[in-house]
Amino acid sequence: MSSEGHPYVPHGLYLPGYVPGFLSMTTILSVYAGVSLVIVLLTWRLSGRCAKISKIDRLLMCWFIFTGLTHIILEGYFAFSPEFYKEKTPNYLAEVWKEYSKGDSRYAARDAGVVAVEGITAVLEGPASLLAVYAIATRKPYSYSLQLAISLGQLYGDAAYFITSFLEGDNFATSPFYYWAYYVGANSSWVVIPALIVIRSWKKISAAFQVPKKTKSR
Repeated sequence: MSSEGHPYVPHGLYLPGYVPGFLSMTTILSVYAGVSLVIVLLTWRLSGRCAKISKIDRLLMCWFIFTGLTHIILEGYFAFSPEFYKEKTPNYLAEVWKEYSKGDSRYAARDAGVVAVEGITAVLEGPASLLAVYAIATRKPYSYSLQLAISLGQLYGDAAYFITSFLEGDNFATSPFYYWAYYVGANSSWVVIPALIVIRSWKKISAAFQVPKKTKSR
């Protein structure tokens, strides 16, 4: 523990009123994984009742319900709870961010760039992700455009998140373990999956607007 009473880096980070977390890392991750798994499995089961929905679209519905609720609930809590580190009860959402801040102390420090990225993500991309689930299930014509927009927004947020950290010294993790497990590992899905969705959506949209070539008459 640092002289400021918190475990974060830099050790001189000023967090008045900081209260140590109540829940263990295992408990926090188990709850998140368990709840996420239930939601994904339920979405997969219900999506099977949709007519003419491919397995890829069903998987996309699972992804967008997962990412949408994560944006709205977890990231929304962070964006609008500036003093989560002072929480004196085992509030699960506060515990998540106390724990995650070990991998990126900019969250505990309320870095303006991080708050802005998370706030936009929670307010715009979260609801849009849930709309994407509906659009895929009902085969709306704007489905691919919406998926493309959401995924590009997520990639932009990733770029801003990682680049600002690099420019500021990339020294916000308590240890290499938290750096790779939280800062890198926990965010990797929001780089790889949106990139794949962008490629797929781009191809689908391009194919829809492709004009068949006219054969020359003899």
